[in-house]
Amino acid sequence: MSPDTSAYGLWPLVIIDSAVFIIFAFSFTKPKTRRDWRSFSAFSAFIVALFAEMYGFPLTIYLLSGWLQTRYPVMNIYSHNAGHLWHDLLGLKGDAHTDPLHILSIVFIGGGFWLLASAWRVLYRAQREHQLATVGPYARIRHPQYGAFVLIMFGFLLQWPTLLTLLMFPLLVWMYVRLARSEEQDALAEFGDEYRRYLDVTPAFIPHWGTR
Repeated sequence: MSPDTSAYGLWPLVIIDSAVFIIFAFSFTKPKTRRDWRSFSAFSAFIVALFAEMYGFPLTIYLLSGWLQTRYPVMNIYSHNAGHLWHDLLGLKGDAHTDPLHILSIVFIGGGFWLLASAWRVLYRAQREHQLATVGPYARIRHPQYGAFVLIMFGFLLQWPTLLTLLMFPLLVWMYVRLARSEEQDALAEFGDEYRRYLDVTPAFIPHWGTR
């Protein structure tokens, strides 16, 4: 796609890209409980909002168009590259797809999906055996699946920020923290002292590297 080509109004692409990421995430989360569905639905809403602006209607670009045209008069604000707002706001040069932020975003997104897949395998095995998940990613953090959703969303914000997803992100992080606390109360009721010992040595979201 040429940097100067208008990249919007491509609603079939919005549907396809949204479906790919949502189905991929679904395959690693297999939501069953109401809590599972809430966390997965919130992530799905973020993905749909993202791709709707990336390829459908550029609401953020439209709302900021006057300011962008004043500050960047030579920019074609309705080209695909213009959607990579951090690239222009930070004064980065060259193709937005090869700048450090875009590369870092791929690392976060890829790492998030890897964490999601790794955590699901451990959790699925533990649930089948009616045991507490404490190995793999769960040996480092108590809520790797929620952490994975946050990593993926943050990666997309580095790549393609929009006003809606920037507003959604802190709300979703807050929601995941609340869901994690609710999940911990259920685990305490089910596993008792075993889970209390796990709480004492394992952080919720940010691992203590080098301690194990």
